[in-house]
Amino acid sequence: MEQTPRTVVTPDGTMLSVHVHSARDTPADAPTIALAHGWTLTHESWRPVVDALADSGLRVVLWDQRGHGRSPIGLRRSQIDTLTVDHLGRDLRTVVRAVVPPESPVVLGGHSLGGMTVMSYAAQFPDEIAARVRGVLLVATASHGTELGSRRGEARFMRLLAKGMPLPAGPAARYKAQRASLFGDSPAPEHVTAVREQVASTRTTTFGAFHGPMARVDVRGAFAALGALPVSIVVGRRDRLTPTERSRALWLALPHSRWTEVPTAGHMLPYEATDLIVRELTGLAAGVVAGRAAGRVAAREDAPS
Repeated sequence: MEQTPRTVVTPDGTMLSVHVHSARDTPADAPTIALAHGWTLTHESWRPVVDALADSGLRVVLWDQRGHGRSPIGLRRSQIDTLTVDHLGRDLRTVVRAVVPPESPVVLGGHSLGGMTVMSYAAQFPDEIAARVRGVLLVATASHGTELGSRRGEARFMRLLAKGMPLPAGPAARYKAQRASLFGDSPAPEHVTAVREQVASTRTTTFGAFHGPMARVDVRGAFAALGALPVSIVVGRRDRLTPTERSRALWLALPHSRWTEVPTAGHMLPYEATDLIVRELTGLAAGVVAGRAAGRVAAREDAPS
């Protein structure tokens, strides 16, 4: 699977760093999996999943969400207070329109903040969801009630951080702290290191700027659009950032959805439960292919003899 870097410009002028993974002979109408990453991470957080999909015949699209990795936040300091998760939902729409062939059905996946991004897209653009999207994977995420900012002074500190100098988090992202807060029972050391490096490179302004939007997020408007789609929800029982009751609330709101809890995993499921994530994504994509095949059979049966 080859990687093609792209730059996609949003309507507000933000230049998003996008990566398209596909084989040279991938047909335009092959299913596309678009994966949104979480807060203080980058597109690299999906690397284990992408590597496992190398021989799948699918197209995989990743991008650094605004303010993360190589993508600027796209707002002036005086505008930071206007940032919401809906900016990210609109960014996802722009990425899909820019790099996914029109004839390609789309499976969306989102981890943590990325799951909120997917739901925001669905809430804002339900007609496009109906026309283009054929399945959704929500990983360690929530639609509302994240409880961020519950500690005294936390929200004010994050607001000040958002408007400060855009410095890398660096030493603040300590290995032991990352392991304890983000992972479950037995993470691979190289996975903890990979996540630590992503968090350490994240600008402090991004930490602050997205704290408020995540604390206030409410993307339950997505449920109507998602109600017509296959949806898979995956959570780690040891997740300290997005407790299982948040994902269970999604499952209850989407009665047709599939809910899976990984007993020993924490928040970083793309690393801790790679095989499960890959199975869910390929299963959703396989449903697209099966649906097409059934449609072709029905068309032949209905054709005049």
